[in-house]
Amino acid sequence: MNSSLITNIISVLVLAIASYFVFNSFNIALSPAISIALGIIIGGIATVLLTQLKSASTGVETAHVSELSTLYVGNLPYRANEQAVQEHFELHGVVNSVRLMKDRRTGKRKGYGFVEMDAKGADKAIKNLNDSVFQERTLKVRLAKDKTEEE
Repeated sequence: MNSSLITNIISVLVLAIASYFVFNSFNIALSPAISIALGIIIGGIATVLLTQLKSASTGVETAHVSELSTLYVGNLPYRANEQAVQEHFELHGVVNSVRLMKDRRTGKRKGYGFVEMDAKGADKAIKNLNDSVFQERTLKVRLAKDKTEEE
């Protein structure tokens, strides 16, 4: 489950429990099941409204989700973090995620990673950032190859 779904579920449950206590504190004669059900309904409506407001304020449309490209970014400086890489790539398009690879044993960065961004921005990023200098290192940027399952 993604974190926004978990947050939404927790919010609905908190509102359900809060409504139970609110109805009981005002001596409104409702059974506990009905007051919790009302809280779930109110929480669900609030969650949907907040989600719509959040997506409207960020300008992100869900129709463009299928138009994402994953870029391989090589020769990254070991000191670079996800935030710095994201900011660097956002100059060329909307970045969905950044994953910098780390050694499992030592936890140190390996010097490469993957940036998922909108397809148009990815094309721009490849054109403008491949062989460009980032934190004193020359980046290698290209479309990532799909993982192939080994048999």
